[in-house]
This record gives sequence, structure tokens and C-alpha cells, in this order.
Amino acid sequence: MKITDVRVRKIAKEGKMKAIVSITLDDEFVVHDIKVIEGEKGLFIAMPSKKATDGEYRDIAHPINSATRELIQKTILDAYDKASSEPEAAE
Repeated sequence: MKITDVRVRKIAKEGKMKAIVSITLDDEFVVHDIKVIEGEKGLFIAMPSKKATDGEYRDIAHPINSATRELIQKTILDAYDKASSEPEAAE
């Protein structure tokens, strides 16, 4: 599996959520709504989730092993850092 595209939408308002990201895998499969969040130990990603009937949030899509999670997180955070260092585009 290879991450072939990363799209970062930065969040302008103050808060812990810094961006919403979509990734494309092998130019064939897209995962939307991955969140970049500022935590106590730095930035991390949260996979897309939905609220279950018991009030808990459950991931809709997620990596099966830690190596894949680390690869996805590193790729997303690298893209977020790059997007954060670019000047804002004038509309």
C-alpha cells in the first residue's frame, strides 16, 4: 500500500483541531475526514469516526497495525507541516 495523495484543509479557528485531511491509497481508494489534532505531546491524527448509540465514538476506517498507523501519521503530519509553512492563498 502506498499513499499517493494527501489533501490538507487547514482549520482557521482556534482550537485543538488543526486540519482535516484526505488521503488516497494506491491511486484507487480515498479516506476522508482524518483529523490533525494538537495534543499534550504534539500533533497526532484521529481517523474518521461516528458516534455509536452508546455515545462512544468508533473509527469508521483505521489501520490494522501500528506500522501502518505510523506511516499514515508521518505522511499526513509532513504534509500538514508543508501546508502550514506555505503562505495563505489570496481569494
